[in-house]
Amino acid sequence: MSLTARYLQSISDDANIETGTLVNYLLIDSVKAGASDIHIEPWESTLVVRIRLNGVLNELIHLPLDFCDKISGRLKIMANLVSYQSGVPQEGHAAAIPEIGGVELRVSIFPTVRGEKIVIRIFDPRNRSFDLVGLGFDDDTLSGFTNLLTRPSGLILLTGPTGSGKTTAIYASIYYLIKKHGPTISIATVEDPVEFHLPMVSQAQVNNAMEFTYPRALRSLMRQDPQVIMVGEIRDAETAAIAVQAGLTGHLVISTIHSGTTAGIFARLINMEIEPFLLASSIIGVMGVRLVRKVCSFCAQPYTPDDALLKTLPEDYVASAQFRRGVGCGECLETGFSGRTSLTELLVVDEVFRESVLQKLPNRALQKIASDRGMITLWMAGLRRVARGQLPLEEVMRVVSAEGV
Repeated sequence: MSLTARYLQSISDDANIETGTLVNYLLIDSVKAGASDIHIEPWESTLVVRIRLNGVLNELIHLPLDFCDKISGRLKIMANLVSYQSGVPQEGHAAAIPEIGGVELRVSIFPTVRGEKIVIRIFDPRNRSFDLVGLGFDDDTLSGFTNLLTRPSGLILLTGPTGSGKTTAIYASIYYLIKKHGPTISIATVEDPVEFHLPMVSQAQVNNAMEFTYPRALRSLMRQDPQVIMVGEIRDAETAAIAVQAGLTGHLVISTIHSGTTAGIFARLINMEIEPFLLASSIIGVMGVRLVRKVCSFCAQPYTPDDALLKTLPEDYVASAQFRRGVGCGECLETGFSGRTSLTELLVVDEVFRESVLQKLPNRALQKIASDRGMITLWMAGLRRVARGQLPLEEVMRVVSAEGV
């Protein structure tokens, strides 16, 4: 039983429940479970608390709706928000709190017709590793990606949906460069927001209210003599143009951009009116990243996937694969999964691919050219893990089926 449930059971009258204690127990339960986010949301008849475990929301507890304003008010105070104001979105940050294990919180308040919905992002420095080797990259991807990081200049882009591990991979890349070069390398970042403070790195946070935007920050950074520049995200044409130019003028630039496919980032940037010849000259590699849940080793058992799924796979693969999935146990909170790992596809831009970009070939053609030249797709990387019993087939289908099948 969770600490929150025990506390509520120990109080005979809801009026005697101390809001600060209740919020602390909710946070402690979430941290102990290894949650990345907490969703506190008023539903029709209850205030539901859900936690995101390994990328999937799970219900933690249902509370009376009367607690909504009290919990919201408490969290606003913790995050230095305007506690008496409701009906407008608010965002804030709570520094490391010893009572709940020293984690940091990013709090987002959003008004709904039933009350305020609260989403809390948990940053636990104890559980965050920025070691490239520990991210779960395949050996080929790890070798290819570290080779890109040794280049003196160029633009490296990471793509994937929100929460797919792009920022963690970039931070791990910076740690790799610091470990390799020590104080002989100058690294600067522009982020929105700065999620973790990195040693020996000049980090800047975008502040739109003060007109300190990505483009303005990057223009200023170019006069700071950096060797490596990390841009949190390329969101607009101006930022893209400066990042491309920086990659062409002797800087190694690492950034993220949203795109449906790895090869699709070229079309995305062309739509931002970046000339194809600039993209072909500046971009040295693109890595697509996805996070998938690993089978719990304590309750993993052999199984046979549904026939409809098996029909999507080659017959020789089905005959040799070791399909396994977790059935649920106390170690994995009955989910059948324990932790997550990365699926990646690394597109290294070579002369043949550059020529294809210059010809403005469509996304599907670029993706095929990259595959023909040795790129392991997300789908193929997932099937390798499935065959080894590390992932259920359904999990790979959930994350990358639209792109791989």
